[in-house]
Amino acid sequence: MITVIGIGADGWAGLGDAARQALATATLVVGSQRQLDLLGADVTGTRRAWPSPMEALVDELAAGTHGDVAVLASGDPMLHGVGVTLVRKAGAHRVHVIPQPSAFSLACARLGWAEADVELVSAVARPPAVVVRGLQPGRRLVAYVTGTDGAAQLARVLADRGFGASAFTILEQLGGPQERRVDTTARQATDHAADALHVVAIEVAGGPARARTPGLADDAFASDGQLTKRHVRAITVSVLAPLPGELLWDVGAGNGSIAVEWLRAERTARAIAIEPREERAGRIAGNALALGVPELEVVLGRAPDALHDLPAPDAVFVGGGITTLGLLDGCWAALKPGGRLVANTVTLEGEQVVVAAQKAHGGTLTRIDIAHADRVGSFTGWRPQLTVVQWSVTKEARHP
Repeated sequence: MITVIGIGADGWAGLGDAARQALATATLVVGSQRQLDLLGADVTGTRRAWPSPMEALVDELAAGTHGDVAVLASGDPMLHGVGVTLVRKAGAHRVHVIPQPSAFSLACARLGWAEADVELVSAVARPPAVVVRGLQPGRRLVAYVTGTDGAAQLARVLADRGFGASAFTILEQLGGPQERRVDTTARQATDHAADALHVVAIEVAGGPARARTPGLADDAFASDGQLTKRHVRAITVSVLAPLPGELLWDVGAGNGSIAVEWLRAERTARAIAIEPREERAGRIAGNALALGVPELEVVLGRAPDALHDLPAPDAVFVGGGITTLGLLDGCWAALKPGGRLVANTVTLEGEQVVVAAQKAHGGTLTRIDIAHADRVGSFTGWRPQLTVVQWSVTKEARHP
């Protein structure tokens, strides 16, 4: 049995009887060196600090070769903690979790914030730009960070994007005898050195008001002009309908706007952008970082060949290369049953491809005509965008 024990900055003194008993009887105790140092002489099992990377030891524990194991985790192990990883690897039936109050709940308690109204962001082992997705005026965030410069890195992200006036509270050693609170602004915290154990609470102010609903302004993306325009993009992402945990393939991704909007709309979703041009692939990664979804995976390659070793998608968007022989067929074959495929085209040749695909697989053909008011001499007239023909289809699910 693996017992995962939440431990706070108050160490052994803050543990309940069940946690102390599990530690006293464990043959192996695993945790960070800081956590192991909090234990007293009553814990006689072998102590082992997490290596970096930690995956090999996680697999070793999941294999069950060490008897009764106690694993120390910060606060609530099932909230961005190692408990989640161990349950996934070993199964819930082999992992017993004894939680403590999380740093998130302690931070909200100190600030008097209703937890249900606060968003938790983890920048642990992730770029600090992950916080960008939550930077909307009026939103409250609690961010997990690592290292003495964790708060400063987040502060620089906010300041660089126009959110420097945001209230920025650094909470160190929460729940322990050395607990400390620093109230400042993001602009003033860009060089702040904090205790290694800290979280950041943010009340967002200033900066651009970017909603998570699809349809960011076109100038939110760095682009060479190969960009699904705002209104068509909003329609496209709504038809793709991102759902929890689902994977999108953005094929012929251009500058990655569809994949970025998919990830912004559903925080647990995943996306892979496939793009054959190196400069565009680099731009996709830059757009993902700038708009708070650095987890977007970019594959440099030309479809359909670049698709062969990718995990099966729940949704596919084809925005470029639609006339390439075998591309649409390859996407359809890879799509999971019940998955959605959306293809946009502005050319007659591409329209022929989607019309044939609709005849073969069903679905809906939609013509999208959008015009914007613009100057015509001293008057105003309608300037149309290129007409977009969109094929959308749901792959029939197999029934047992």
